[in-house]
Amino acid sequence: MATLADVARRAGVSTATVSRIINNSPKPVAEALRERVLAAVAELQFVPNANAQQLARADRTAVGVIVHDVSDPYFAEITRGLQRVATDHGRLVIICNSYRDPERELAYVDLLHAHQTAAIVLAGSGYVDAPITARLDGKLRLYQSTGGRVSVIGRHEHAGDAVVPENEPGGYLAGDALYRLGHTAIGVIAGPRHLTTTTDRLAGLRRAAKEHGHRLGAKQVIYADFDRNGGAAAAATLLEQNPGLTAIAALNDSMAVGALACLRERGIDVPGQVSLIGFDDMPISVDVTPPLSTVRLPLEEIGVRAMSLALRDGDRDGPLVEHAAAKLVLRGSTAAPPAR
Repeated sequence: MATLADVARRAGVSTATVSRIINNSPKPVAEALRERVLAAVAELQFVPNANAQQLARADRTAVGVIVHDVSDPYFAEITRGLQRVATDHGRLVIICNSYRDPERELAYVDLLHAHQTAAIVLAGSGYVDAPITARLDGKLRLYQSTGGRVSVIGRHEHAGDAVVPENEPGGYLAGDALYRLGHTAIGVIAGPRHLTTTTDRLAGLRRAAKEHGHRLGAKQVIYADFDRNGGAAAAATLLEQNPGLTAIAALNDSMAVGALACLRERGIDVPGQVSLIGFDDMPISVDVTPPLSTVRLPLEEIGVRAMSLALRDGDRDGPLVEHAAAKLVLRGSTAAPPAR
């Protein structure tokens, strides 16, 4: 494999001159000299070292994205938007899956910092954990002090650019819809306890319950993983603990699909006996039977806005915080409760 020194010898120039030309240095170089070096590069089939180029260039070409799990439809949609903007800016996207492990997330921030990425986008939920939050904030501030940019999606304690989905208002919309249909025996399939997304969506449901003169007791809320299997297991527990249940609100659509499978296995008609509502409006929501009522978030747009904030040019007068509105979408999985 040809080296930088090989190219320099073939072109009859110094290695510094070769480096300036292949890295598009702003320092002027005679056109004839440039053509001679590029001819030597082509003849020797020289492939520049990406790490060496990163150090040689004044700008940073890669951006890091930390998600909880890119295979999760929620993060897949957001990542689509993130990547679209990064590609338009000629940026390489490095995607890191934390699998909702705070320590792994901290390690990824250090790794992306070491690789001199231009920006880091935290696409996963914040944590209801003060020590972890403080450590993460410290690492992000250190990264910013060396020229890196940060944007976050969701509620994080880090003070910076953010796109905040309306999780609490969305939870309220889901709860309010069920209470308005006449349901009073409502169960909730919540996500992991330590995530701010779970906390906020559940807070919205509790606000709706209070407004309608009800409350969600401990047996009516089951915490589970944000996936199909978690939803199925939580639905089974809710049905056992609440025999008169007439509605279930799942705090994401993947859990709602799992709950729907559990209800079907038990011969429980949806929505004839139990209504079901999800959250996020994943593409699968319209393909299940019955189609899933849900709360829609503009996930791809959220990704677009977060990456745009991370890569925005010009002077910064302070952090920008944008909100992504939640919208209620009622389909076939919700109806009035059965007559007693």
